[in-house]
Amino acid sequence: MTHQVHIIGGGLAGSEAAWQLARRGVRVRLSEMRGAGERSPAHQTDALAELVCSNSFRSDDDEKNAVGLLHHEMRQLDSLVMTAAAKAQVPAGSALAVDRDVFSAEVEAALAAQPTLEIVRERIDCLPESGLTIVATGPLTAASLADSIGAATGADSLAFFDAIAPIVHRDTIDMDICWMASRWDKGETKDYINCPMNKEQYLAFHAGLLAGEKTSFKEWEANTPYFDGCMPIEVMAERGLDTLRFGPMKPVGLDDPRTGRWPHAVVQLRQDNKLGTIWNMVGFQTKLKHAEQVRLFRTIPGLENAEFARLGGLHRNTFLNSPVLLDRQFRLKTAPHIRFGGQITGCEGYVESAAIGLLAGMMTAIEISGDTWTPPPRTTALGALLSHITGDAEADSYQPMNVNFGLFPPLHDVKKKQRKEAYTSRAKADLSTWLTSAEPAELTA
Repeated sequence: MTHQVHIIGGGLAGSEAAWQLARRGVRVRLSEMRGAGERSPAHQTDALAELVCSNSFRSDDDEKNAVGLLHHEMRQLDSLVMTAAAKAQVPAGSALAVDRDVFSAEVEAALAAQPTLEIVRERIDCLPESGLTIVATGPLTAASLADSIGAATGADSLAFFDAIAPIVHRDTIDMDICWMASRWDKGETKDYINCPMNKEQYLAFHAGLLAGEKTSFKEWEANTPYFDGCMPIEVMAERGLDTLRFGPMKPVGLDDPRTGRWPHAVVQLRQDNKLGTIWNMVGFQTKLKHAEQVRLFRTIPGLENAEFARLGGLHRNTFLNSPVLLDRQFRLKTAPHIRFGGQITGCEGYVESAAIGLLAGMMTAIEISGDTWTPPPRTTALGALLSHITGDAEADSYQPMNVNFGLFPPLHDVKKKQRKEAYTSRAKADLSTWLTSAEPAELTA
């Protein structure tokens, strides 16, 4: 099949872009190196849209939360990622968490069923010199292609560290010590396992994090910053004795049923698959060496006999200085036949990555049709992300960014307590207007 669009990378962004194009009848070649004898340092499988870190898409609250609003907007645009997430959902309170294997399988099955889409397991080493292309290789772009991108942009890609949290087998957690509750006791459901620590245990654990043997990346660690959203737990520990207690180990609202009081600190675990057999240690990204992880994490009350389905890890992520290099349609200014999508543009998070892939796919479809692209309003989550990445961000200090209300045009005449609801209400109304007025056939095909 002769393709009209070549998509490089079968992660969340590439899969979403392929879906948006193929369902509009565009002929697509989707190239994914995993399955052709290649694999990145963070991936475990050859599955499309593999979730390499957490299994959570974060809050699903579309009335008070920016990422929940992004969920809503993507659903209005027939997002494959949101559809697959609904089918793979596991309990996580107000968050949208998924069984990662079911999720990937749903994405791959949906794409494989598209008659105009060809999935090819191959590594692409150079940017194509011609033809519409979407590069969605993510923050773990293979070295050869990264070099090609660097040559085309005329600038070195920025880089930051990203870390992976451990996963524990549920039947090895001592529930005589741990208990179930919602995250920080918010909500009606009790979807998180809580491991309590008294002050003495916390201080010993904190000291162990500081002293524990870490993996070293001497060739690039010195000049590579950490992204705050995936900060290794031992790096947080280095920032102060109580930093963890105000972060992932915050005990607020969590009454230990044995004492009726909040513990000094708490470790929470979130369900990671539909069977409920494996649980993710929330916020416990780490670069501790594997043996050190096992030793130290088994000092956590309730995890003394824990068996790990996966231990934590650390890898380098790369991204473009998009406000300088890309136009308002994610096209490389020096080679406009090439678009970028997903985390390589400098967005952060599963949902944001998929959203940028969704937009890149829609932009390309409309370009092929000969129509004029009308961007989503900046007042929407999609529009706010698009604007931030493609020019509104400060280029000199550009860093990976999750969607948040700080990216939205401000509301000045609304009380602070009502502001989040006002942002989401305005966004939903403006998205609806956009969908009914801006090339409706192209947007909602």
